[in-house]
Amino acid sequence: MEEEMKKKVEAAVLHILRESFTEGKVRAAAGERLGIDLSAPDRKLFVRGVFEGYLRSLHSQEEEDQDGTGVEGKDEPEEKQDEEEKGGGGGRKRERDDAGDLILCRLATNRRVTLSEFRGKKLVSIRESYLKDGKELPTSKGISLTAEQWEAFRNAVPAIEDAINKLGGSE
Repeated sequence: MEEEMKKKVEAAVLHILRESFTEGKVRAAAGERLGIDLSAPDRKLFVRGVFEGYLRSLHSQEEEDQDGTGVEGKDEPEEKQDEEEKGGGGGRKRERDDAGDLILCRLATNRRVTLSEFRGKKLVSIRESYLKDGKELPTSKGISLTAEQWEAFRNAVPAIEDAINKLGGSE
């Protein structure tokens, strides 16, 4: 699915989630609203990822409200708060994993992009995760990039996109 279509589908799914809470109903309503068929396996998987991410964010928000840490960044230094706010997100609450790493993006149900710090270096990790005892934990399947490596990768994205398009599509 193309990025523009993914954004439209995600917006429709999130809007519908506020009205109903089953994945099937959400997918059907989003498809109807957008005039597209979301029953194809790749589209089902994408909607499921948006749906589950939304439910996880609700769950973590409820937990924070219950344990008194519902005020964003309550225990974080101001410097760290400012840094995260500059990262975009339009004022929305940033999601953190069980290790405290900032979840920047969910690529699939069990794959995500996180920002962490290890031995004084910031790392962008693209990694698979799994659930154990109600906690989402990272696997060894993935990669962690330093800021310099991330910059090099980011600069290479246009060439990667060109190569993908030459191979015959972006799906």
